[in-house]
Amino acid sequence: MPERDERAEFIESVGDALAAWRLSRATGRLYGHLLLSAEPMTFDDIGRALGMSTGGVSTAVRELVSWGLARTIPQPGSRRLRVEAVGGFEQLLAASHERTRNFIRTLRAGESLTDDARTNERLRSVTELFERYVDAGDEMLRRHRRAR
Repeated sequence: MPERDERAEFIESVGDALAAWRLSRATGRLYGHLLLSAEPMTFDDIGRALGMSTGGVSTAVRELVSWGLARTIPQPGSRRLRVEAVGGFEQLLAASHERTRNFIRTLRAGESLTDDARTNERLRSVTELFERYVDAGDEMLRRHRRAR
């Protein structure tokens, strides 16, 4: 039984992590579940496994697909779909970096509003930290893409 608890803990942790990235917690939980699933799953199976409504599953799947974290697979002779996790974190990181770049632009705009050297240096220091964060993340993504 400990394995089941570890799986549930993993699913909850992925839900919490993706919630911090502006995805719903339910979407994150669904992604965590899909990451541990060997085969594509039906919406009904996902709903039962996670205690989610059909509408909730559908919404979460659409969100995952839009971020490139999952794909849907049509079932021959049926309107039903199955869903599976895909890599996709590259798109999520790229979107996070773009939000951070917007924040950097805001910080730079604030430099003209500072009254003294100490305040200006603090603002520049914060800006540089976020610039290094984005640069390091971009380099990591480049290496990841080259390795594949």
